[in-house]
Amino acid sequence: MGGVKVAGGGGGVEKVRCQSVAAVARSRMRPWVLRATTTVLLWTCVMQLTAVGERWGPRVLKGWPSCRTAQEAASAALAATRLPMPVPVVEKAPLPPKRIYRNNGYLMVSCNGGLNQMRAAICDMVVIARYLNVTLIVPELDKTSFWNDPSEFQDIFDVEHFITSLRDEVRILRELPPRVKRRVELGMFHSMPPISWSDISYYRNKILPLIRKHKVLHLNRTDARLANNGLPLDVQKLRCRVNFGSLKFTSDIEELGRRVIRLLRQNGPFLVLHLRYEMDMLAFSGCTEGCTREEADELTRMRYAYPWWKEKVINSYAKRKDGLCPLTPEEIALVLRALDIDRSMQIYIAAGEIYGGKRRMAALTSAYPNVVRKETLLQPSDLMFFQNHSSQMAALDYLVSLESDIFVPTYDGNMAKVVEGHRRFMGFKKTILLDRKLIVELVDQYNSGSMLWDEFSSLIKSVHANRMGAASKRTVIHDKPKEEDYFYANPQECLRDPNLLRTS
Repeated sequence: MGGVKVAGGGGGVEKVRCQSVAAVARSRMRPWVLRATTTVLLWTCVMQLTAVGERWGPRVLKGWPSCRTAQEAASAALAATRLPMPVPVVEKAPLPPKRIYRNNGYLMVSCNGGLNQMRAAICDMVVIARYLNVTLIVPELDKTSFWNDPSEFQDIFDVEHFITSLRDEVRILRELPPRVKRRVELGMFHSMPPISWSDISYYRNKILPLIRKHKVLHLNRTDARLANNGLPLDVQKLRCRVNFGSLKFTSDIEELGRRVIRLLRQNGPFLVLHLRYEMDMLAFSGCTEGCTREEADELTRMRYAYPWWKEKVINSYAKRKDGLCPLTPEEIALVLRALDIDRSMQIYIAAGEIYGGKRRMAALTSAYPNVVRKETLLQPSDLMFFQNHSSQMAALDYLVSLESDIFVPTYDGNMAKVVEGHRRFMGFKKTILLDRKLIVELVDQYNSGSMLWDEFSSLIKSVHANRMGAASKRTVIHDKPKEEDYFYANPQECLRDPNLLRTS
């Protein structure tokens, strides 16, 4: 029994000891639990106060003292009374519905020439793709000609607008689908230049079978590949739609163009002179009137250096007498004076570098001291990204030319013709179409002393009275499309007779 008691006594002691340890442990845990619970409660309170403060804080604190000055407080109070400015909502024009058609294949095109030659060609290629029911790949621009401009289509034109604005007529893709692209990379396509001045039947009868056969056709020349006349009305109207609506320049070019126009408008009306007296034009045309012997030799060497300029031996004197040379700066100065263009008129030179520089421009700047260029109106930083990109620079000149009060081209180049047609479309804006053959004859007589100024001026005015870009019919010369009026210079099918406009 004693052993039992001893054992029982020991168990009691052990039990007491365990209770004491538990009590100590509980006493140690209680502060930690309290701290943890307090922390959680405080964090919850902070979060709730933050939420309430964001909603009610400004109202509660409105009347509290602050460290702001009276002026700051007044400004804040005034701002609080103003209604919030509504955020402008720019609604995009609804896209035309897609035209659904069975695709006959893919048309790739490589444009050649300067900006406006390529512009007209792009319009023609869209028309051809539409009437052959093929998919057009965004055209490739010329990078190998004299200008050596590396610009891509999207560097000059708004490619997204180009594609979407024509989706109800033709499917246009930025690039070939992958499976078709692999075929092209393997050489499984056909490449050729189409015949110049062709009608739609040529493309249907000769080109469409090639597309169906090869699936991909590459047209490697695009200038003047569609006739001026004898085409269905809807074909001509689509050419206009592309030219005047779908070929928008990029936002950067458009914005810089608007800035140049604003700068000009600040000082009144302005005349754009498309002075085609750059080195490449003189070398190509073989016109050396007013040039030194050294300059004439330099131009000849340049003409022989470019194999795609076919005509090499040129009689400058005879060509000028036939009115086939661009007018010189000296000649155009006389013409503008004879037409009574005010001496204070701003003359914007839409051209590259004038051959002969200040020496050749002296007569013009003497007669018209307000001669400007984009390079003189803008800061160098404005044009930094346009340097060595002649097509982008030409795009700026194009925009300014469209908005000018008077447009005067000194030669029948592509820009002169395309701008002329665009200005007709804009409401027959004043475009003086110079009769170069007669001008050269009259200038020579005046310079030789055989004609007085009053007679010279009177004759210049009378000759050009009906050459101001008014409504007229294109001259058609069968079998000689190069000699007839160019469609893009006078897209009469897309123009409203101004006489009808006045009576409507």
